[in-house]
Amino acid sequence: MNKARETKNSDGGNKSRSVTSDLASRIAGAKSGRSGAGNGSAQGGSRGASGHGRAARLGTEFIAAILVGAGIGYVADLAFGTSPWVMLVMLLAGFASGVLNVIRAVAEMNAANPAPLDADLGPSEDDDED
Repeated sequence: MNKARETKNSDGGNKSRSVTSDLASRIAGAKSGRSGAGNGSAQGGSRGASGHGRAARLGTEFIAAILVGAGIGYVADLAFGTSPWVMLVMLLAGFASGVLNVIRAVAEMNAANPAPLDADLGPSEDDDED
C-alpha cells in the first residue's frame, strides 16, 4: 500500500507534464496577483475595504478622538482642581478633532475610489433652470 502507483499514458507521460506545467504557471500567476493586491491595499488604507469596514473605521476614529479629549480634560481637571471646565472644553476639542478626522478619512477614501464615469451624481446645474 505504501508503494506509489504508476499510471501509464498512451503518449508516454507528456500530457501529465503539460498539465503540471500549466498548473504551476497558473499558481505562480495567482500568487503574484495576490501579493500585488496586498501591497496596494496596505499602502492605500481602505482601498479594498467593504462598506461595513469603512463605517467601522470612521466611527472608531470619531469616538476615539472624543474619548482622548475627555481623558486629557479629566486628567487636567484633577491636576488643576477646575472640576468640570477643562474636561468640557477638551471634550468639545475632541469632538471637533473627531469631525476633522472623519472628513479627512472620507476624502481619502473618495480619492482612492473615484465614482464611475457613467454614475448618476445627482442633478446638474442645468436642471435647476426651470
